[in-house]
Amino acid sequence: MDKFQMISGLFPMIAVIVSISVGGWVITTWLRIKNGYPLDGPWGQAMHPKTDRESLERIKLLSTENAQLRAELGSVKDRLETIERIVTDQPQRLAREIDALAIDHGGHA
Repeated sequence: MDKFQMISGLFPMIAVIVSISVGGWVITTWLRIKNGYPLDGPWGQAMHPKTDRESLERIKLLSTENAQLRAELGSVKDRLETIERIVTDQPQRLAREIDALAIDHGGHA
């Protein structure tokens, strides 16, 4: 009975220590991921992404595609600005022309 009481008395402390350890590990891993640090492998070595030839080629292709998409986006922005200018300028110009015609007509009548 004495051993059982001793074990049952130690169990809550062991549970607290394990919980704190696991919680600390989770927080440390989350901070590493959040800040871009490499994670640890099973034997403590840093796990970096592999940079093989295929990965470098893929990065190159994605960079080229990114540049093309940025250029296309710039073109679309320019077109949109032109369309916005036409849409917003036309009613004002039309109103001025109508006013000018009304003044001309009113003066001759």
